[in-house]
Amino acid sequence: MKHIAIFATGGGSNAQKIIEHFENHETIKVSLIISNKKTAGVLEKAAVKNIPTLIINREEFYQTENIILKLDAFQIDFIVLAGFLWLMPTYMVKIYAKKVVNIHPALLPKYGGKGMYGMNVHRAVHAAKEAESGMTIHYVNEHYDEGGIIFQAKCSLLLTDSPDDIANKVLQLEHRYYPPVIESLILEI
Repeated sequence: MKHIAIFATGGGSNAQKIIEHFENHETIKVSLIISNKKTAGVLEKAAVKNIPTLIINREEFYQTENIILKLDAFQIDFIVLAGFLWLMPTYMVKIYAKKVVNIHPALLPKYGGKGMYGMNVHRAVHAAKEAESGMTIHYVNEHYDEGGIIFQAKCSLLLTDSPDDIANKVLQLEHRYYPPVIESLILEI
């Protein structure tokens, strides 16, 4: 069995889709949900599915490698970022080389980097009057949104689309593609 840890900061709609996708999988299991926010909605989603959770703080995450021991305790093979807003520390990127992925709500390299997440991205896409947007699944390295691109999906935008409309279109792509792409990557390791 391959074990996934999902790192999330917010409500967890992508985490929910990933959990559902692997719920009855023969060889892959979501075994741990990690958040840096005690009030994150993703923790409730984990509780409903009886998935263990872990709350981390910044000091522990960046100044010690204790998180690795906790991941080892759950036999974690693969890490999925689903709306997790902290940069991954170098030690984690090295230990889990090519086994940490993220989803970004734009077509990287456009609209990536520090501060470019969630509605910040969609407002920027809207302000630029882009004809299309989409999402990018990429490997995680020590820099925001600079890891190798694994998969992208696009959606057309209308001039009348608001940032909320753009967000909804992109989220549909994320929900559709993130779980199966994760599955294909894990099946290769």
